[in-house]
Amino acid sequence: ELQQKVEETEVLKMELQMLETERVRLSLVEEKLMDVLQLLQQLRDLNISKRALGKILLSTLESCRDPQPGKAQLFEVLDTLQQELAACELLHKQPLEQAQSPQSLSNPLVISC
Repeated sequence: ELQQKVEETEVLKMELQMLETERVRLSLVEEKLMDVLQLLQQLRDLNISKRALGKILLSTLESCRDPQPGKAQLFEVLDTLQQELAACELLHKQPLEQAQSPQSLSNPLVISC
């Protein structure tokens, strides 16, 4: 009976370890998904075209067509999508307001050409 309790305890420890591993994996997926959503929000605010966004998505899916061994496919797709979105040129262009000198912004009646 004592041996059976020891075996049950070992099984429960293994299940607990698997649950903890899964919790960490899901936490990483959640963080990556939040990064992707933030980038999508930034691109929406910059009025990225649907065509450009579609190209980014298709490029991501194409590069993840053959899953790499040892990597979770969902995380790989999210990671690749995050990298593709972060590399988008629109995110790296400086907005016109920030490019102007502070002096020209001090008087709202001044129009710069």
